Amino acid sequence: MSDMSPIYLYDQLTAQGETVRSLKAQKAPKVDIDAAVQLLLKMKVDFKRVTSQDYKAGCPPVDCAISNDHKEAVDGDDQVDPWNVSTTSAKGVDYEKLIVRFGSSKIDEELVDRITRITGKVTHHFLRRGIFFSHRDMHQILDAYENQKSFYLYTGRGPSSEAMHVGHLIPFIFTKWLQDVFDVPLVIQLTDDEKYLWKDLSQEDCYRYAVENAKDIIACGFDVNKTFIFSDLDYMGSSPSFYRNVVKVQKHVTFNQVKGIFGFTDSDCIGKISFPAIQAAPSFSSSFPQIFSGRTDVQCLIPCAIDQDPYFRMTRDVAPRIGFLKPALLHSTFFPALQGAQTKMSASDPNTTIFLTDSPKQIKNKINKHAFSGGKDTVEDHRKFGGNPDVDVSFMYLTFFLEDDEQLEKIRQDYASGDLLTGELKKLLIETLQPMIAAHQEKRKHVTEDIVKQFMTPRKLDFKC
Repeated sequence: MSDMSPIYLYDQLTAQGETVRSLKAQKAPKVDIDAAVQLLLKMKVDFKRVTSQDYKAGCPPVDCAISNDHKEAVDGDDQVDPWNVSTTSAKGVDYEKLIVRFGSSKIDEELVDRITRITGKVTHHFLRRGIFFSHRDMHQILDAYENQKSFYLYTGRGPSSEAMHVGHLIPFIFTKWLQDVFDVPLVIQLTDDEKYLWKDLSQEDCYRYAVENAKDIIACGFDVNKTFIFSDLDYMGSSPSFYRNVVKVQKHVTFNQVKGIFGFTDSDCIGKISFPAIQAAPSFSSSFPQIFSGRTDVQCLIPCAIDQDPYFRMTRDVAPRIGFLKPALLHSTFFPALQGAQTKMSASDPNTTIFLTDSPKQIKNKINKHAFSGGKDTVEDHRKFGGNPDVDVSFMYLTFFLEDDEQLEKIRQDYASGDLLTGELKKLLIETLQPMIAAHQEKRKHVTEDIVKQFMTPRKLDFKC
């Protein structure tokens, strides 16, 4: 099973312990209690075999536990969770190890070739280059699609500021491609409630940021007839079906489980503890009756950065227990900060970030001043020994935004050989980003309040069974 990671086994064991306690409290028949206890003992044996540790409630396995400062240890130096990403390696997070720790599956050449064959389209460069590198149950999605059974897409954005940065575009660029080639509906969750719970922001500001971010998302070119964008603060209060699914998830996930998965402590507000159920609910088609007419059998595919995976490990665990299909996932790598791949780009520090509102001059200055270089200290040494594209931020950014594979490979070779200098590489990135961001800004100008309202109004979407 692809989900048999240590943290998954820990979550399953915790849930089984709750089952045993519940049966005893209800004074269930002895045969039922004995069967549940025997299963619990067997699971403890499996847990020790996989982790080399004894199971202890409230203490997740140390090599993949999320500690109380909300950091999931991926490797000795890599920290990844939904709020923090850091590593001491200049190359960035070790994604091969991350796949093993999270228990997901690598997106290999066979899967990429299958997507190309099924869609009849050139595979997106995010797939070809391993920017989307990991998955859960993507083959199952493709099996269903080949049998003329549709699915839907779900992705999201946590609106913490008015302006998004270029890293925020990655899941939306890829999700638009998926929507176009598979011709499927899409729901986009704006987690303004999450930002209110985690940040020092008012509800009014969080909702305003959600609407402003929606304009940037719409500017990516999504089809209004196939896309529903919603604010949690707005939608959950008006959708009984959505809220009922939230409550179903809440009932079947224990406090011990969310502590183990997310690192919550007794001092965290109860809103944080209950929030994962809200992020889980869009994974179920019955949360959107206006789109799917109450159907529960439409599977969901979630493109997201891999730091969001803990939410969906929890979702996939609980889904069959509440009568729903497990969502499938496609995981992306992190978009590095200008200062280097040791952390992801952050909207809270403008010097680590290129915003979608930046002018051509600001883009040029930020790249020239802050983009970490893989070049040598002197021109002479660089010409002689070459640069290191694997740690150079300008080259990393080009792997995201330069679509021509042959041109990108030539840049890699020229930089590694010393024929291309760091300043020249930065110039290539500037010339790539300036027109891209200017084009986005022009499209955003045409996103009116009425257009935003269309996207954010619950309604029937074009959906083929």
